[in-house]
Amino acid sequence: MRWTSYLSDKAILNEAFEDISSRIRADWPDAKPDLVLVFVSSYSLGETKDVGRRLQDSLQAGCLIGCTAGGVVGEAKEVERRPALSVTLAQMPGVQIHGFHMKNEELPEVYASPAKWEERLGIPLDAKPHFILLPDPYSFDSDRLIRGLDQSYPESKKIGGLASGGGAGAENCLFLGDRSFSEGAVGIGLSGNCEIDTIVAQGCRPVGHPMFITRCQDNLLQELDGKTAGQTLKQLYTDLSPRDQELFRNSLFLGIVMKDSQKEYKQGDFLIRNILGLSQESDALAIGSLLHVNQVVQFHLRDAQTSTEDLHHMLVRNKTEALTTPKAGGALLFSCMGRGAHLFGEPGHDSKIFRSFLGDISLSGFFCNGEIGPVHGKTFLHGYTSSFGIFREKN
Repeated sequence: MRWTSYLSDKAILNEAFEDISSRIRADWPDAKPDLVLVFVSSYSLGETKDVGRRLQDSLQAGCLIGCTAGGVVGEAKEVERRPALSVTLAQMPGVQIHGFHMKNEELPEVYASPAKWEERLGIPLDAKPHFILLPDPYSFDSDRLIRGLDQSYPESKKIGGLASGGGAGAENCLFLGDRSFSEGAVGIGLSGNCEIDTIVAQGCRPVGHPMFITRCQDNLLQELDGKTAGQTLKQLYTDLSPRDQELFRNSLFLGIVMKDSQKEYKQGDFLIRNILGLSQESDALAIGSLLHVNQVVQFHLRDAQTSTEDLHHMLVRNKTEALTTPKAGGALLFSCMGRGAHLFGEPGHDSKIFRSFLGDISLSGFFCNGEIGPVHGKTFLHGYTSSFGIFREKN
């Protein structure tokens, strides 16, 4: 397995395209790549629409996929909110790659039969594929896609991110082969001699202690350990340090334990969800997730230091688990638009830490409007997260 990523931040797209093309010709004079990934940031939409076709015509790739973005990653570097082009070539022996585009009205119901999902995607269930997903956030129900894939392909890894190159309307471009789309989602399924190790760094640390939900309704959190959510929050705030009290006002989240059978809960065991508001009348919290009684939850805080520590923690865990597995061929990073220099005060933060742990691995990707990745075996759409996919051969 061979991956090579290229990045150009030339202000004119044609110049960026030629810059990368010349380097590809030097590095890949004969080989036709099995997979090409392309992410484009901050060029005019008229220019951008043709990038996928031009690359496919010149490279004759087995499969090409990509999208527009508010920032891109290539050569393990990050370029945010300014023009840049990221192109990655991968040779993947023994891997079958199937690309697909889907409009929202073509989505099967979440609990449609697996055979229905297999028919729509054209990917056999018994192939046990892994998925890279690139939906448009304004025209497509990404959550329904993720839940449906989890239901029908439960053993498959799903990673990706929501295109971030524009606002509502037809401002994003999705690339598949020599075609571009302004709506829906593009994706690929990879089956055969390919494994994906995933790292989802949600950038939060727990505060207080784990509690049981003792009363709730849909996404309304009413009682924790028999006390109203409002009472619990007031007590938590009193117990925090001055620094954490400051974070509490703007960066408080709820973590939901993903394994009910655990006896102890640690950082990384929680699915982080937004707190939408507190009702003054009922003392209940509105949470960005459906809840149920007896779930274990814990409040979390997020800031630059915490996000750095969380990424370190997840990479240490991955490095320990990966000691006996084949060497990675390449990696993708799907990072939130709210991370990067905006959060850390410097560009390239997550990429630098990733390379410091895992070495000279080809790393590319983009900054997303939402990140797709698994937490304890179930796939979710995240925010403020960096979701990594590390690709290696099974054998």
